[in-house]
Amino acid sequence: MRSNPTAIPLARTRTTRLATASLLSATMLLAYSAGTARAHHGFDDFDTDRLYYIAGTVSQVRWGEPHSYFTVTVEDGLPADTPEHELPEGLRDASDRDPINAAPSYDGSHDELAVTIAPPSFTSTWGLDRELDDGERVEAVGYIGKSHDDEFRPVVFWVDGQPVNQVLNEELPAQPLPVPYPQGDQSSSGADQDAPSASAESEGTSPVAVWAGLGAILIAVVTGGAFYLRARSRRT
Repeated sequence: MRSNPTAIPLARTRTTRLATASLLSATMLLAYSAGTARAHHGFDDFDTDRLYYIAGTVSQVRWGEPHSYFTVTVEDGLPADTPEHELPEGLRDASDRDPINAAPSYDGSHDELAVTIAPPSFTSTWGLDRELDDGERVEAVGYIGKSHDDEFRPVVFWVDGQPVNQVLNEELPAQPLPVPYPQGDQSSSGADQDAPSASAESEGTSPVAVWAGLGAILIAVVTGGAFYLRARSRRT
């Protein structure tokens, strides 16, 4: 029985197409997982044009995934700008260090600020491997919420003088405006206080679970594609 001379090239063409499709699927999954992990630690809801320094007492601690939360009762008589503190290694470049050290103290109308930080899966490797306790004193430099000016997202905070990094890429998400900040352009002014809290709406899967889940999908896609290609090659 003669073999079809076009069978082998045709099989190779199909194999190439299937391999290309599998590679594209794997690339898309990796890109999606990376983007999702970054989104969980984004600062989109905060005014990254202006850094502020706060210090005060912790209460209402909620420790867990996808973020941890606590309330800070802001101290009276804060210094004009950030006191000199040790910074995490990733924030010691001048482009990060100088804006942090120059950040003015918070002078807003709220005595308490709702603080959002990274989950334990990240914070435990960034300088704090335990849950904060009610009554502890913290200091922080970060951003005020755009639509909820009683919310605060630090880029770094200090507990007992120990710096705790809070930026995923170990650099500020944006370069803030020079101090003193211009007046009359506060993005957080006129906030709708009746709107639901952005931190309360921040629900979803933790970054670790995102990577694990999508990694499992990626393995399944590649493994399934390999078995399929092997079966097709045997038939041809």
